[in-house]
Amino acid sequence: MSSQPHAPSDDALAHSERLRALIHAQIDEAGGAIPFWKFMELALYAPGLGYYSAGAAKFGAAGDFVTAPELGPLFAECIAEAFAPVLREIGADAQFFEIGGGSGAFAGDALAHLAALDATPARYAILEPSADLRERQRAHLQQRLPADLFARVDWVDGPMPGDWQGVLFANEVVDALPTPRFVIGEGEVFEEYVTRDGDGFGRTVHPADALLGSAVRHVERQRGGPLPDGYRSELLPQLPYWVQAVAGGLTRGAMLFVDYGYARREFYRDDRDAGTLRAFHRHQVTGDVFALPGLQDLTASVDFTALAEAGTHAGFEFAGYCNQTSLLLGNRLEQRLAAHEALATDEAGRYTLRQQAKRLTLPGEMGEAFQAIGFAKNVEFDHAFLIGDMSHRL
Repeated sequence: MSSQPHAPSDDALAHSERLRALIHAQIDEAGGAIPFWKFMELALYAPGLGYYSAGAAKFGAAGDFVTAPELGPLFAECIAEAFAPVLREIGADAQFFEIGGGSGAFAGDALAHLAALDATPARYAILEPSADLRERQRAHLQQRLPADLFARVDWVDGPMPGDWQGVLFANEVVDALPTPRFVIGEGEVFEEYVTRDGDGFGRTVHPADALLGSAVRHVERQRGGPLPDGYRSELLPQLPYWVQAVAGGLTRGAMLFVDYGYARREFYRDDRDAGTLRAFHRHQVTGDVFALPGLQDLTASVDFTALAEAGTHAGFEFAGYCNQTSLLLGNRLEQRLAAHEALATDEAGRYTLRQQAKRLTLPGEMGEAFQAIGFAKNVEFDHAFLIGDMSHRL
């Protein structure tokens, strides 16, 4: 069987070539090299050309990867169960803020279940940078939701303006933030840059700036020793500023981030010396992040210790940290599965539901690789993390 079952079309290759030319031009303008994070930003978000800002299918069987909400309603309904007490506690002014709406599947299933739980938010705002994905989300939600619920959905261009109360949710968002890469050389910290290499791209290093250098030293202190020479990995020193920016004026409410990653000591193990950066194309994982710019997703695992630091530095109380299995089981996965099974019209439907639950929770699937971390301000949110607390690992 061919290792590339879906070779890109001529149109796709032409699209990629346009983005490659744009990145080459930026490298030339910068004097021959740009930081890796800038390459990643262009590859994913360059207007009209980047992976997330262009029109290709991303999600599901026809795309490059499957996110938890695309599997069916169970994931979104469990998240709704976790957030419902917070939304009810806040009351009529509560808002729901989703960052990166994907196909719109999460918003549709979550809003429908929140309505059933008598916890409908006054507004459901989606921050989605891709105009193409916004239209897909709008079409899906208009079809999925009754008119009164759809009327609450709103697309925003940035963080919520002014003070607001409610909940913030981000699934597989932090892993796609353009990340600096660092390299240790003779005990010093360098930053990875991208150069032109013929028609493609190459790597070089420049001395790290003060922000990245001090962030690497902070990691070394926490792990109890220096990183070895040649060690290469990712680190987001801007993460605290990003969390503060997306939370905006959230004066009362909760935040929940779900993503794949590790606590810091696990993330920066000696043997993880090439980092966690990888590309996804047609459900295949590849280490060649420079291939097919604009046609493949680039992603790096999340340092959940850094996320815990960022959330608390932004003025929130830490609410809990667990893997996805524990999050879902602790927020009524078994009851939601049973409710859907009872409505299924045949055994095939029930089998599909059970397979959905398995993919969400089995260790070899999403259950352990994906983790969840929560924060609260002036509300109770510990109930979302009653099972499988892993905060001692942070």
